[in-house]
Formats: sequence, structure tokens, C-alpha cells
Amino acid sequence: MRAGPRIQSHPVKIGLLSDTHGLLRPRVLERLSGCERILHAGDVGSPAILERLRAIAPVTAVRGNVDGGELASLPDTMTEEIAGLPFGMVHRREDAPATWPRRMRLIAFGHSHRPELEWHGSCLWINPGACGARRFQLPLTIALLTIRDGRIVPEILAVEED
Repeated sequence: MRAGPRIQSHPVKIGLLSDTHGLLRPRVLERLSGCERILHAGDVGSPAILERLRAIAPVTAVRGNVDGGELASLPDTMTEEIAGLPFGMVHRREDAPATWPRRMRLIAFGHSHRPELEWHGSCLWINPGACGARRFQLPLTIALLTIRDGRIVPEILAVEED
């Protein structure tokens, strides 16, 4: 008989961002300080963004619709486990495979620049919003996820600079 997923007993702090479009604000780096992992849900805009994020923690990223050149090699979707929980990430919500909500505990996406946090049963769908160049008069935001004992506690945080 196969054992279930390994559940972390100590809290794991994950940073989630999207739509940097080549701009990484100092306030974003401050908010991500102390994260054990960073997830970027696409529209990175520049390989330098991922390098700066890797100075904080290991980074996993997917390709957004504006990611070309060196970033074209990023995957369109990715799945793995984080803190013992299966998760998937894609840039556009509508591109998430139909099987994911049954298999995943966390589905991260971006693209719309609108922060979203929505539970479907035990699966959290989350868009951290955008934290690069301001567009559409929407707030600049990222998300932090704390995972402990199989529970996900999400937060959407503003990264507006004074």
C-alpha cells in the first residue's frame, strides 16, 4: 500500500507573484524575505527577475503570454508537491487542465492582474495579482502562503510603494 503525501509539521512560507513584466519593485523583495520557495505565475518579462528572486529562495516559474526570448523555455504549466501538498501553476486560469481541481490542493495562476483567492472544496485557486508596472488601475499585489500540517493559509499583500 502506498503512503500518503508527506505533511510538513513546521510552517513553510511560500511567495507567489505574477506579471512582473520586467519590473521587480524593492517592496516586493521585502515582502518575499524569509520565503522558503517562490512561485512566479508568468509574464516575468526578463531573466534578471528570476535571478534576483533566486537570491531569496528557490524559484519555480511558468511562461506567460509576453515571455519570449530566453523565457520562452519556461513551461506553460507545471505540477509538483510543496510541503507535501500537490499544486499546479499556469499563467492563464482557463489554461489549467480540467483534471487539476480533483488532484491539486493549490492552483496558482496570473494574467488578469486582479488578485483572486477562491476555495473549491479543499483546492485553493489563487491569483496573486500583478506587482510589475501598474495597469488597469488595479492594486499592486503579491501573495504569501503559509503551509503547515496540510493546511494552506493564504494572504494577498499590497506592494504599493510610499
